[in-house]
Amino acid sequence: MNAPDTSAAPILLREDKEGVATLTLNRPTQFNSLSEEMLNELQAALDGIAADASVRVVVVAGAGKAFCSGHDLKQMRANHGKAYMQKLFRQCGRVMMTITVMPQPVIARIHGIATAAGCQLVAMCDLAVAAESAKFAVSGINLGLFCATPSVALGRAMGRKQAMEMLLTGDFIDAAEAQRRGLVNRVVALEQLDAEVKKLTDSICAKSPVAVAMGKQMFYKQLEMGLDGAYQLASETMACNMMADDAAEGIDAFMQKRKPEWKGC
Repeated sequence: MNAPDTSAAPILLREDKEGVATLTLNRPTQFNSLSEEMLNELQAALDGIAADASVRVVVVAGAGKAFCSGHDLKQMRANHGKAYMQKLFRQCGRVMMTITVMPQPVIARIHGIATAAGCQLVAMCDLAVAAESAKFAVSGINLGLFCATPSVALGRAMGRKQAMEMLLTGDFIDAAEAQRRGLVNRVVALEQLDAEVKKLTDSICAKSPVAVAMGKQMFYKQLEMGLDGAYQLASETMACNMMADDAAEGIDAFMQKRKPEWKGC
C-alpha cells in the first residue's frame, strides 16, 4: 500500500488475487488526489473489470498516508475555465456512476483522510471499511466552494441533516462517527484493516455471482423509485433470479446439506 510516488510509477495500481481486484490510488505525495489522469485510469480500470466475469469483488485503496484528498486543486487552478470544470466534474461523475452500475460490489479501504471527492468516493462504494484513525470531511466550503457533487453521494449514504452538517461546516468526523452515520460499515485498528476487508471479500466471493450482480443492480434502481414501483421491480428480479441455474443449485445444495457449486450463468 506504500508504493513510492515517482514519475515512472503508475498512478493507479492493480492487483488481482482469488477473484478480488484491488485498485490502489498511487499519488501518495499528493494524498492520492483525483487528477484528470487518475480519473481516466480509474474509469478504464473499472470498465475493464465490469466486463471481466473472473473478478468478483473490487477493493479501492490509497497508497501512502491517505486514502484520497479529493480533486487535484493545483490542476484545477491551472485550468480555470468553466468548460474545463464542466468536463472534469462530468468525468468524475461518470467514475462514481460506474461504481454503482458495475456488477461487482466495490469496497473502499480507508486509512488516513478521505476528503471532498475522496469522501464522495467512499460514499459511492457499495461497502466501506475504515481504520480507526481515518478521518472524513467535505471541506470545500472552507475554500468558498460548496461540495455539490459529493453532496449527491453523502445525501444518499447518510441522513440529510448529518450530510448537510458536514457540507456546511467542512468539519472532520472520525471513523467511529462515520460508522454511526452510515458512511462506513466497519471500523478496525489499522493493522487489522486488510484482514477485515478480506472477511468481506471472502464472504462475497462465496456467493452466487448471478445473485450478487442482479441484487446490486436492483437495489440501486429501486432506491430511485416509488414504493409500488420498487416492489414491482423487486418481484420481477426475484422471479428472474429463481429461474437462474445458481438459484436451483443453491436450493438443492441447502436441502442436501452440501456446499453449492455456482455456475455463474
